[in-house]
Amino acid sequence: MLFTNKIQQNQAILLVEDNPDDILITKRALSKGKISNALYVVNNGEEAIRFLRKEGDYKGVCTPALVLLDLNMPKMDGFQVLKEVKNDENLRSIPIIVLTTSDRDRDIDDAYNLGCNSYIVKPVSFENFIKTVIDIKDYWLCLSRVPVDIGCK
Repeated sequence: MLFTNKIQQNQAILLVEDNPDDILITKRALSKGKISNALYVVNNGEEAIRFLRKEGDYKGVCTPALVLLDLNMPKMDGFQVLKEVKNDENLRSIPIIVLTTSDRDRDIDDAYNLGCNSYIVKPVSFENFIKTVIDIKDYWLCLSRVPVDIGCK
């Protein structure tokens, strides 16, 4: 790869995922991809909103430079999270990547219409999942830049 920008270590990742197996696989893929950014995990959409707004137990957390969002979750699904975040002027600049098993055209259209920055279908094989996670890191944490108020200070 020709990326000359170094990964921004002060940029945290928020994983919004309710499936323990998918959380474990994502953590393993990040580790295999040598991605050492802080990873925060929340298990439902309501928790994600509280995290992003730094409410309750989440006071003082970093504003993540990237949100990896599953669509199918309890309490508040990924579509509701997207709508809430992208309608909040304090949060809308945070990049949100939908990382889900759904490849339904309707889900893809709905996610983009609600403001997701990218839609990625989770690969079935672990090797391909690692490659996908590394590609996400290369673009979103190396090449791309986020607003100055995002990150860990």
